[in-house]
Amino acid sequence: MGEMILKATGLCKDYGKKSVLHNVDFTINKGDIYGLVGKNGAGKTTIMRIITGLQVPTKGEVEYGFDRSRLGSVGALVELPSIYANKSAEENIKFQYLNLGLKIDDSVNEILRLVGLDNTGKKPAGKFSLGMRQRLGIAMAMVGDPEVLVLDEPINGLDPQGIIGVRDLLMRLNREKGITIIISSHILSELSKLATRYAFIDDGHIVKECSEYDIEHAGEKLMIISVDKPAEYAAALTAKGYKAETVTTPDKVTIHGEVDVTDVVILAKDEGIKITDLRTVETDLEEFYVGVVGGNKNA
Repeated sequence: MGEMILKATGLCKDYGKKSVLHNVDFTINKGDIYGLVGKNGAGKTTIMRIITGLQVPTKGEVEYGFDRSRLGSVGALVELPSIYANKSAEENIKFQYLNLGLKIDDSVNEILRLVGLDNTGKKPAGKFSLGMRQRLGIAMAMVGDPEVLVLDEPINGLDPQGIIGVRDLLMRLNREKGITIIISSHILSELSKLATRYAFIDDGHIVKECSEYDIEHAGEKLMIISVDKPAEYAAALTAKGYKAETVTTPDKVTIHGEVDVTDVVILAKDEGIKITDLRTVETDLEEFYVGVVGGNKNA
């Protein structure tokens, strides 16, 4: 187990007679990229707003493994970034320093460099692309050298280039600056490229916490091989102790479980069988999510 940086115990949140969180418990360790996964309305944003202090839980508490009273110790981009459209990236960041009561210093330039906005000059933020505005929002969340970044749908609506830019930025902040990141995203395929641990949320409950290792090893591994003689190859593999079978597509053989790739390639060569394609299939985040929560795959 790593060093605890944030722990929620028994979090409940009611809006009048409607309960949106029910005794939520989770622990986030220093250096995690912690993905919140759940359907719309599951409670992800409410959890984030409580973590950042934007809302107060009806019951329960959040424990921090750092000085939460320090201004800027938790940076947040929850919903749309609040930026001054007629001001430059640098000016927006400086305003954030003033909002937090912090002294403006050379760290402004460091933040601009980190998020890739150091060459935007006096260009007003209103003329930025959506991806640039998201990076500016993350930059503003970086003011005060936070221990934790809380990001609600930071890649929502971005084009592929924007998604890659934000993803690379977050991985760099995590690795180079050691910042713990709490993130939600509707795009599970992208979240799976970032997160190291996950909480699966359904109807205000955390139904499962797990690591990326747990997801990768949750289901059976398969190797699917395209060959010119599938029946003969499946028989040869079976004779060697592999659990192999032909599948509905005529030119493919499926091997279940762990496979020594070199071994099966040499076997094909010895049997005079030509391999035209070879790939492995493992449980991905979408499949795991559906198995845990059910329903559609929107996070």
